[in-house]
Amino acid sequence: MAINGFGVTEFQLYLLRRMADYHPELVEDAVRRLGATRASKREANKRWQAMVRAPGFPRGAGRYAAVLGPAEASLPRRIGDLACTARQWALPLWPGLRFEVLLGRPEIGAPVLNEWLVRAADVPVPVLRTAADLVPWGCVVGDVGAAFPGAVPREGSAPTRFRLDFAAPDADGRVRPWEAEFTWGLLQEVRPGAGGR
Repeated sequence: MAINGFGVTEFQLYLLRRMADYHPELVEDAVRRLGATRASKREANKRWQAMVRAPGFPRGAGRYAAVLGPAEASLPRRIGDLACTARQWALPLWPGLRFEVLLGRPEIGAPVLNEWLVRAADVPVPVLRTAADLVPWGCVVGDVGAAFPGAVPREGSAPTRFRLDFAAPDADGRVRPWEAEFTWGLLQEVRPGAGGR
């Protein structure tokens, strides 16, 4: 499935473009695995931005179905009193994860509330006991939130970024505050939190 030659590979390159600020070496390796180049990564980002601004391009989950094909799963979700629908797609770069679009209503043109990578339902969550277990690209927001109850979500520095503040043991077993930064829901870095530096 692709629209104007923009399909799964190009969409993954678009996601990678936003991750390069943190770990360019991981991104470069992923670009090579896709058989692509830095130039094609930049071009994918440019093309996606142009497509989503085009008047005739689908809205809501329809834009993702146009380039990724039909969703692998469509799941009901509740956020407080709000009934939502989560649509998920598999991406070859992250086989244990799914790209999830959270919609405010079940219709395909409903507004997108969130879009990020989540753990696939049939894939075990990594064992996360200390801050040292949190390695770049090794887990998603939900994994960290489940492993360290009381984690507080924070707004990220850009629309595709997300932060969690949480407490976890350090290498010496001392519980300290930490900040985890995510791009598209995928962990990028962990640093000591306020009062823990």
